[in-house]
Order: sequence, then structure tokens, then C-alpha cells
Amino acid sequence: MIKNGTLAFEDAFLCEQAFHVKDTKGRLKPVEECNVRTEFQRDRDRIIHSKSFRRLMHKMQVFLAPEGDHYRTRLTHTLEVAQIARSIARALRLNEDLTEASALGHDLGHTPFGHSGERALNYLLPGGFRHNEQSLRVVDYLEKEGEGLNLTFEVRDAILCHTGEVPASTLEGRIIKIADRIAYINHDIDDASRAGILDVKEIPKHISELLGDNHSQRITSLVTATVNHGVENGIGLVEPYAKAMDELRDFMFDRVYMNKIAKSEDGKVLNMITFLYEHFSAHPEAIPKEYLKNAERDGIGVAAADFIAGMTDRYALGCFNELFVPKVWQYK
Repeated sequence: MIKNGTLAFEDAFLCEQAFHVKDTKGRLKPVEECNVRTEFQRDRDRIIHSKSFRRLMHKMQVFLAPEGDHYRTRLTHTLEVAQIARSIARALRLNEDLTEASALGHDLGHTPFGHSGERALNYLLPGGFRHNEQSLRVVDYLEKEGEGLNLTFEVRDAILCHTGEVPASTLEGRIIKIADRIAYINHDIDDASRAGILDVKEIPKHISELLGDNHSQRITSLVTATVNHGVENGIGLVEPYAKAMDELRDFMFDRVYMNKIAKSEDGKVLNMITFLYEHFSAHPEAIPKEYLKNAERDGIGVAAADFIAGMTDRYALGCFNELFVPKVWQYK
């Protein structure tokens, strides 16, 4: 079998702490083996060919409905995370296939309008809403007309644990948390600068002197610091780079993520998603069947949140306009 070459490569090349695909805990439902691809390679392909992955191209990252073609979307963010994560995994001789699949799937459950949409659903849904948990729901229950993608345990675990306090069970999964942070901090600097909200010269001098004064230099510095940390004590960054990244993240929260201009539309997002949530909770017949499949177990409110979370920005806007914005009456 062709995949035997990959298995032999893992045995010969990967470091002692790496996760080998032959040791996977498997899937929620058994499937017939593939002669060409390993299980993690199949997970990667299942994610890339999913509807939720395609929808990421029309979900914004930070700025709501930005004017211009070069602002990041949730899809371009995901691709940047995957590239950074694979670079780290390769340098540390960890499992690239597991790392890549996990990175590509980590944001599948993100809402329209970025974290503004997430905060709205978290406010509305009893029990709260967290995009990492929603990403796991997407791959377990919502994709493929409600059947789910049936991914391996290790990829599902990495998706769930890419944010929050509980670390992933594999080193490859723990890479995703750092790669996600490296990616969004740096591309958000780029986008904020393009939007006129931030001048890169405002970044504290001691951070720029250490990490570099442009996008490429900062990413190279942080990836190198992660690789130099090694794997003996888990995944992390060597000092003083770890402290510098934390300071840069704090700076971005102060100047960009909580910026009044960048967040000026948050109230409208909350109002819109509230209207949609209340409408679909009251009219479950309007919810697509792949979301309704889980309503008997989880409740109509969760089904409504599943549907809304899966919407793209423009679909959510179109749905709101169709339901709540009066149309011009014309006499014929």
C-alpha cells in the first residue's frame, strides 16, 4: 500500500514525543481503511471538502464588512495558521499531517461577524456559546447533512483545545494554539494598519527591536522561538520571546480589538443575531433539516444557534433583510 511509505517515514523520522498515526484512538464510527492515505490525511481531506470550510471565505476575521480586497477572512486566517503550524511541526519532527488537519479544522464553528457574533450567541444561548466547542459540533454532528465528518480522536481533541485552559492531548494539537496566536496577532496588525486604526510605529520599541518591524520578521522570530523551545517541556516559546508575544497581544487588545472604530458595529451585530435567534427558535420549521436533526436531543435553541453560527456574513445579512426589513410596495 502507498500509505505504508508514510508509516515507515513516521517511524524513521519523527521524534520520540511525536504522535504516530498508527496509535490513533480512531473515529466515532468505524470506516474502511484507505490504501493511499493515512487517517490524519483523510481527516485533512474531509475538512477541506466540507461546506463549513468553504463558508470560511465569507466570514470576516476582525473588521466588519471592510472596504477592500486584502483584509483577512476566516479562511485566509485558517490557511495562515496551517502554514505556521506545519512549519513548527516539521522543524520539531512532529506529525505534520495531524498538525495540518487540526489547524484546518480549528475554526469551522466560528460565527458570522467574528468574535462579535460569538459574543452575541454566547449572550443568547443558555449555557453559553464558544467557537471551539461549536467547531467540534460541526465536525461531529452538523456536517454532511447532520452525519458529521467522523474525524479521528486526536484531530477532534486539537480542534476543541485550540483555545481555553485545557491543553490538547498531543504536542501537535498544542502547536495549533500557538500558531493561531502567532497568525492572528500579526495579520491583525497588518489589517489594522491598512484600515488606518494602527500605525506600526506605535508598537512598543522594545518589542519591535526583538521581533522585527514587519510582518515577515515577526512571524519568523516567533516561529523560531517556538522551535528553539523544543518539545521536552511541551510546546512554548523561549524567553524573552514568550513575554514579547504576550505584550504584543495585550497591545493589540488595547489598540485594536477593543478599539471604538473597529467595534463600532458590535451593537448592530448583537441586535441582528438576537432577531435571527428569536425568529428561528419560534419557527423551527424554517431551520434546515441538518440542524434540526439534533434538536430533539439538544433543544430548538441550540438548533437555531447551530444554523446561525454556520451562516456567512452576507447570508446572515440577507436573511435579516428578508425577515425584518420592510420591502418597497409597488402597485401593479
